Amino acid sequence: MAVAIVMPLVMVLFFGFAIEFNMDKIPLAIFDGSKTTESRVLIDSFVSSKYFIPKSVYSPAHAIETLDGGLSKTALIIKPEFARDLMPYRQAKVQILIDGADNSSAASVVGYLAGVQQLAMTRLFPEMTFRMPVEIHSRFLFNPELNSQWFVVPGLAAVIIAVLSILLTALTVAREWENGSMELLLGTPVRPFDIILGKLLPYAVMGVISIVFVFMMSKLVFNVPFRGSFILYMLSALIFLCTYLAQGLLISVLTRSQQLSMQFAMLSGLLPSMLLSGFIFPTEHMPPFFYYFTMILPARWFIEISRQLFLQGSGFMQILPSFGMLCLLLLVLLGIATKKFKKDVEP
Repeated sequence: MAVAIVMPLVMVLFFGFAIEFNMDKIPLAIFDGSKTTESRVLIDSFVSSKYFIPKSVYSPAHAIETLDGGLSKTALIIKPEFARDLMPYRQAKVQILIDGADNSSAASVVGYLAGVQQLAMTRLFPEMTFRMPVEIHSRFLFNPELNSQWFVVPGLAAVIIAVLSILLTALTVAREWENGSMELLLGTPVRPFDIILGKLLPYAVMGVISIVFVFMMSKLVFNVPFRGSFILYMLSALIFLCTYLAQGLLISVLTRSQQLSMQFAMLSGLLPSMLLSGFIFPTEHMPPFFYYFTMILPARWFIEISRQLFLQGSGFMQILPSFGMLCLLLLVLLGIATKKFKKDVEP
């Protein structure tokens, strides 16, 4: 009854509030090389649309650095000759740089540009209706053609690994209890942590093989570029894999039932990895509660790392926050699983 009635109700309420298609509050880095009244009118057209959160930068290179570091999703570059080019028989041009590694946000920005352009034209030249004095040129960084496979495949690898690892390990300890073989393990002198580690290692080896296979498929079949460090990618993937293996073990330790373990694994592994990790819907556009809730999902952090390494070629310092959160979640889940298993050994 709980699975048939309560779980669908909770899932509809939870994911209904969390999933957000309307992208707003997009971080916008602004370089105003003109510093004139006209350029301020253009900037105000972006800000007043309420789709963007402005942040001033001191050079075009600095704007690109904010895109590289994930501090902004788009950048507005206004050249020094902007006001001069607004004169009759000329056309002022500005450049918009968009983070193409995030297709969802990039598509939203492109959709907003036409409205911003029209608003700027109306404010600058209310009497001119026959031509566009302000021309906005868009350029997509990291994914110039907005190839959806470049966006999906790195994230899809994380979802596949998460679901497989949590399903495999969620059944291990529960199966031991149901088969009655746990008593044999409890009669040995090994510590609870040793049993947990013994359950993790075989699946960790299998998971590493899967990670390498998925990486090769991404490169050879889908032609997704990889611009980062392969060693850094494999290290992050290993920690991510072990985190979900530990989560599966924790579910198995708590439920002691294969049926319940499977249900909890699907509920806490598959759906959050698909819908709340940033794989499809950007986490920064979710309501505040769900944005912070996603911080306890390992898939969110590995998807960020994967896309940064594949498309942006980020270094260790750029992925350090996500890498650190993965390590923290691994330690927490391993600690809880070991503690709960010890209670079972010594009631």
